[in-house]
Amino acid sequence: MLKLHRTPFKTILHNMFSALEEVDGRFAFPTIAAVAKMRPELVKMIVHEGHEVASHGYNHVRYPTLTAEARERDLRLSLQVFKELGIEISGFRAPYDNYTDDMPFLLEQAQFTWDGGFGYRVEHREKTHFFHTDIDGLQSKVTYIPLNIQSDDLMIDRLGMGPRDVSKTLKAEVSKAAVTKGAIMFDLHPIRMGQSEFVDCLKEVTEHAQGLGAWCTTPTEAVKYWNTHGKWKGDSTFCLLLTGDIDNWVFTDYLRRVLWQRGGR
Repeated sequence: MLKLHRTPFKTILHNMFSALEEVDGRFAFPTIAAVAKMRPELVKMIVHEGHEVASHGYNHVRYPTLTAEARERDLRLSLQVFKELGIEISGFRAPYDNYTDDMPFLLEQAQFTWDGGFGYRVEHREKTHFFHTDIDGLQSKVTYIPLNIQSDDLMIDRLGMGPRDVSKTLKAEVSKAAVTKGAIMFDLHPIRMGQSEFVDCLKEVTEHAQGLGAWCTTPTEAVKYWNTHGKWKGDSTFCLLLTGDIDNWVFTDYLRRVLWQRGGR
């Protein structure tokens, strides 16, 4: 993390904006609210550039370690912060993609439009389309999006892939989605993918998807359009959703979080 944070986060974001602008691509940034309020100008810049900000909770903590009351408090506090910043929030992803069984109920209460992490649970990973859950015998209003297993931390940190292999792996997953004609969502953290070494992977995978007939937009636009029309916009045959969580702006934010968690919060 120390090495990655040698690149200012503003530069990371500009790298991503520039790469995606060339191919008319969009990106969604689930962001920790406590982090967002430290640099509100960066969060507002994301929206100004035509991308989306989603909630990633207030603190970067594993929700299963909290009580039900603390989970609800963390979620609602995140929405309060973004509201005060003037940022409209429609989507959510829990830190570490860790969900408890009651999370769909909490997301329903908070009136989210979409969730991009619950679909990472083992029982949902084979899904290829948006789906809904059961809430007290009724279909959820929240739309859930399957999250692809190929993430930047898996490919780069654990498997040691370079840019060429990252692009190749993402393109292979996109090609599968083109066959199912559903939606494919990746979690590609900006702290890695916004580095000059890897940022062109975003452009390459977007170009590849568009060549196969994909609509490359934000989750909110995709979900609203699909739920209204039952198809993808225009002549698109499937949907590519690029997302990536923002957990900290600088290395000291990361260090502070680690020490806070070790100290038992």
